[in-house]
Amino acid sequence: MAVSSSSWELPLVAVCQVTSTPDKQQNFKACAELVREAARLGACLAFLPEAFDFIARDPAETLRLSEPLGGNLLGEYAQLARECGLWLSLGGFHERGQDWEQTQKIYNCHVLLNSEGSVVTTYRKTHLCDVQVPGQGPMHESNSTMPGPSLTTPVSTPAGKVGLAICYDMRFPELSLALAQAGAEILTYPSAFGTVTGPAHWEVLLRARAIETQCYVVAAAQCGCHHEKRASYGHSMVVDPWGTVVARCSEGPGLCLARIDLSYLHQLRQHLPVFQHRRPDLYGNLGHPLS
Repeated sequence: MAVSSSSWELPLVAVCQVTSTPDKQQNFKACAELVREAARLGACLAFLPEAFDFIARDPAETLRLSEPLGGNLLGEYAQLARECGLWLSLGGFHERGQDWEQTQKIYNCHVLLNSEGSVVTTYRKTHLCDVQVPGQGPMHESNSTMPGPSLTTPVSTPAGKVGLAICYDMRFPELSLALAQAGAEILTYPSAFGTVTGPAHWEVLLRARAIETQCYVVAAAQCGCHHEKRASYGHSMVVDPWGTVVARCSEGPGLCLARIDLSYLHQLRQHLPVFQHRRPDLYGNLGHPLS
């Protein structure tokens, strides 16, 4: 299906692809360069991937490098948002929550900042990645991380109404359906996808989430070798509500840009009104609407 408008007045979003390491300041420098480039190109909202702050070598290092939301690093990103005058989706911050002293575990926290540097909303990853994929190395996120207690209601941004998720969440369509029924027009899956699951599942899952929810899907990704123990697939992209990949990052760190056409989205939902045709009497209400 063709995009209904080519107007340059449509909001522009930037999807940033980075290779995080255990060096937090170097990571910030790399992210800040991309955010400034996004602002220069006219983006109103820039998306950074999961673990934009750092990717550690082991759970002990992860815990040692973590910070509270009120710490220095988020302060630097708040200043960056103000300096550049754009919103930031910080796709997975290693957060020491209010229960840090009791649990000695963190949250994988997606933070949305507005152009004044204020926290608009947060989402703590609800599905933790505890998997063993041959050839990719085991992942045991729960060794250092607590699951979030709830979903977050989508929020209005200059690009549209954004629903927050993180990486492994994309494997659970109930979450995306709940966000869509709560009004989301853009779903976000900031990620650090593996090099085995990436080629097999990354694009097809993102396109499926876009098609079934009739939302734009924005997926900022980690790429390349983070350290001797871990590498990520990359291939950051934006998918439109028809399931077409409308922007994609090339290999290595960088960014891609896409315009968000909400009139096209709502026109598509009128032409193909799947949410009016659901049959919860037969299979339950998958993805209960958020309160």
